[in-house]
Amino acid sequence: MEILRVNGLSKSYKNLRVLRSISFTVERGEVVAVIGPSGSGKSTLLRCITHLEQVDGGSIALAGSVMVQDGVYAPPDVLRRVCLKVGLVFQNFNLFPHFSCLRNITEAQIHVIRRSKEEAEARARSLLEKMGLPEKADAYPWELSGGQQQRVSIARALALDPEMLFFDEPTSALDPELTGEILKVIRALAAEKMTMVIVTHEMDFAKEVADRALFMDGGAILEEGPAAQVIAHPQQERTKTFLKRLG
Repeated sequence: MEILRVNGLSKSYKNLRVLRSISFTVERGEVVAVIGPSGSGKSTLLRCITHLEQVDGGSIALAGSVMVQDGVYAPPDVLRRVCLKVGLVFQNFNLFPHFSCLRNITEAQIHVIRRSKEEAEARARSLLEKMGLPEKADAYPWELSGGQQQRVSIARALALDPEMLFFDEPTSALDPELTGEILKVIRALAAEKMTMVIVTHEMDFAKEVADRALFMDGGAILEEGPAAQVIAHPQQERTKTFLKRLG
């Protein structure tokens, strides 16, 4: 069953065209890897779908609700409802430095979806347990490693019970030895059939975990297909050149 449909998405910053008629779909429970060189529009695509950026044209429908149709956005109440169906994990964690881990995870639950403090804390502690960080509830971000901070940010995204998660290069700010922690968490979420779109440069991981891969360059999708096929046996010359440089 389809959960996301993006059609003809375009986005420019002044005279710089960042997204050029992007179209793709995601099925519920599917993991899609978005790969490509820096500056190809991958992060902008995620920010547009999660409504951190406004598109210039095109349509986005998510979990049966239309966010934007032919460049015209839904009314604010509909938009808010649609946005609550997605979570975004940033590459630089974006935790509140003056909040404990527990409060970082409970704040939006209490103020956005109106859970009681008790319910929010129970959910937060359950997620910290899931992330392997039950003892870090009262710790502050500056007391954690990068890998631990990223796991807290994943817990924060999951706390609002999204139907779909987006990851924007979740390991790029980490030392190589900490990358494995995050990839393990994402593997576990994939095993639970969480729908995910992951922008990543970890090709082995993408090949292992993702069902499909989209290769982007110059603001357009140049190739898509089963992740193992796109990464191991790309059809397009541009994809081949990109992957050869990574190798």
